Amino acid sequence: MIFQKPTAKIALENNEELADNYAPVNDEVETVVGPSVNVEGDFASEGNIIVKGSVAGSVHTSKFLSVEVGAKILANVRAGSAKVAGEVKGNMKIKEVLELDSTARVMGDIEAKTLIIEAGALLFGKVSMPGLEAGEKVTRSRGFGKKTEEVEPSV
Repeated sequence: MIFQKPTAKIALENNEELADNYAPVNDEVETVVGPSVNVEGDFASEGNIIVKGSVAGSVHTSKFLSVEVGAKILANVRAGSAKVAGEVKGNMKIKEVLELDSTARVMGDIEAKTLIIEAGALLFGKVSMPGLEAGEKVTRSRGFGKKTEEVEPSV
């Protein structure tokens, strides 16, 4: 085959920086919540999770979470990395990379090291990213060899 649609794994291998932080979707999938499945209660796994149905409670994995188109999570979420194409109503704490596809609907606060948002995704909530704490001074330079100053970050 001459032309091949790039898989998540191939696309990530082409971008090594993101690949280090982002688990391949097709490898090592441990749990799949099917489209007709409705999970109620706390849901925890140490492996990758793909949600195609609905989950109400809390969701936790130290690895990769995928929320597919049509899937709904009505819970707080903690994951190593995540990709959302469905709906999440709850706060999300993602250790590494969070990607919101154009079909994503997120209602809740997000904390992630890296956030990727496609055009069309909807987000209602606060976003915080480790690395720049509130009230921290930022050093700004005014040209080559000119005066530097500390400024308050605009919030």
